[in-house]
Amino acid sequence: MTKNAKLNHFLIAIIPLPEIEKDIYALKEYFKENYNSRASLNSPPHITLHMPFDWKEDKTDTFVEQLDTFSKTHQPFKIELENFGSFPPRVIYVEVKHNPELLVFQKELHRYCKKEFNLFNAQYRDLPFHPHVTLAFRDLKKPEFFKAWHEFEQRTYSASFDVNGFTLLRHDGKQWRIFREFYFGEK
Repeated sequence: MTKNAKLNHFLIAIIPLPEIEKDIYALKEYFKENYNSRASLNSPPHITLHMPFDWKEDKTDTFVEQLDTFSKTHQPFKIELENFGSFPPRVIYVEVKHNPELLVFQKELHRYCKKEFNLFNAQYRDLPFHPHVTLAFRDLKKPEFFKAWHEFEQRTYSASFDVNGFTLLRHDGKQWRIFREFYFGEK
């Protein structure tokens, strides 16, 4: 990679339907107001499929075309969100119910990204894929985490939606924004 190559910072995710997105955004706002955790507001509610990576700006069109080709080879599936979970002592999230189709899709996407684009998530390679929708994370202080988790560990939440594709998010220097959406099957 040349020293002067301009890079885009991307991540690949599933974004829920607008009504679910609205509910989850309200929960993120709740964490901001009640637990002083606002970092999760820097992205739309999402399930991360591929952790953030850098990509050369002048190669983005080809990258997008190949992801589009990949998306056409897959079929829709359903995701169920149920209740809350945590990664102590900083992260609280909406839990994604176990879903074999999601696990297979994520694995195929990772394999494709590794083979076609030489993309690796070296720092995350030893962590298993644990699909979730983050509500609060890095700026949630430990004492606030324990208060929030005490409140949320027994709360219930339930929603489901059909996944008809995935989204490429790009960081604009301040927050993650939708860059391109990819749809499953032939359109």
